[in-house]
Amino acid sequence: MIQIGDQSYSMQDPIMMAVLGGGAVLLLILLMLFLSLRAANRSARTTEPMAQQLAWLGQNVQQLSMGQEQLRGGLAHVSETQANAQVQMIQTVEARLSAVQQHMNDRLADNAMRAQRALAEMQEKMSTTLHGSSKQTATSLTQLQERLAAIDKAQDNITKLSGDVLSLQDILSNKQTRGAFGEIQLNDIVSKALPSDSYSLQHTLSNGRRADCLIHLPNPPGPIVIDSKFPLEAYEALRRAETPPQLTEAARQMKTALRAHIKAISERYIIEGETADGALLFLPSEAVYAELHANFADIVREGFAARVWIVSPTTCMATLNTMRAILKDARMREQAGAIRKELSLLHKDVERLGDRVENLDRHFGQAAKDISEIKISADKAGRRAQRLDNFDFEELAPDPVPNVVPLGKQER
Repeated sequence: MIQIGDQSYSMQDPIMMAVLGGGAVLLLILLMLFLSLRAANRSARTTEPMAQQLAWLGQNVQQLSMGQEQLRGGLAHVSETQANAQVQMIQTVEARLSAVQQHMNDRLADNAMRAQRALAEMQEKMSTTLHGSSKQTATSLTQLQERLAAIDKAQDNITKLSGDVLSLQDILSNKQTRGAFGEIQLNDIVSKALPSDSYSLQHTLSNGRRADCLIHLPNPPGPIVIDSKFPLEAYEALRRAETPPQLTEAARQMKTALRAHIKAISERYIIEGETADGALLFLPSEAVYAELHANFADIVREGFAARVWIVSPTTCMATLNTMRAILKDARMREQAGAIRKELSLLHKDVERLGDRVENLDRHFGQAAKDISEIKISADKAGRRAQRLDNFDFEELAPDPVPNVVPLGKQER
């Protein structure tokens, strides 16, 4: 027996059995619908229509609960209502399932089209990238070939430079060619530092000796001689020395060679009344010059005592620049008289110009005064003409006689 409110129903009642059977079928359908919706939710969790279906199912469940509550009012209509509701539920579920299936098919087709487009874009990008990579590879190969060509050219230059170094060694190994090398270097330095008329190359002195270069300095100090010397053998022996005895012997040779050069220059190129009281010894090697001042200071002092100053290419250029300043000062002193004369003439010209400007200013002042008086007369004539036009015949005061100087008689 089932007690509902004030009424009791027997389990053997056919209507009650139909109602219970309908409820069981309804629960089975709901369970199947839930399972199908769960399966559909697993396949397309992100689809929006599924959420709408669940909401709709919730409403249907609520309606079913309301229908169960309405069983109290009439059990006779329960079976028909449940049958209609069951048919409507099945139809609705089938329609929703069909709509979900159609939506899923549409989404799958859209995803397939998107995948195809993405694949086509990826293939196009890969083709473009491969084309750019092949182009860059070709450019890199071209640049590599150019660099290899530059390396080959540099190798040829190195080979040529090696030959030039060997030629330079051949030149320096011969005393005559070594002397010519020093003279050429001295000539290049002097020609860059001094005007061409301020020095002479291979100048012959009164004693018959020929100097490499003679600088025409004014008195004092007078013309000064520059002679090129290159003690290469002694310097190379000093560089090759490994043992103390070898070093001592090489230093002795170096001192002997330099003393001989200093003595020769002092005796040959310092002539009283013809040249300056000193001369320059030009060493065409900075290395030899540095070695001399580093380890042979006594030789430098001996050169000072003999009035022979040792210079390298760098110090020679500095010395020549000083000489150029001396030559410039001497030439300015020579031209001082002419400059003073020209300044005196310029002063007279300026005074004459001042006088003429003053005369011109006076003429301009007189002209301005005449123009002012002419304007006064013109204004009075205008007023007179206006009175005549207005029949005004009153006598005008006589005009004062202006003190006007005729332009034709102005002072010039």
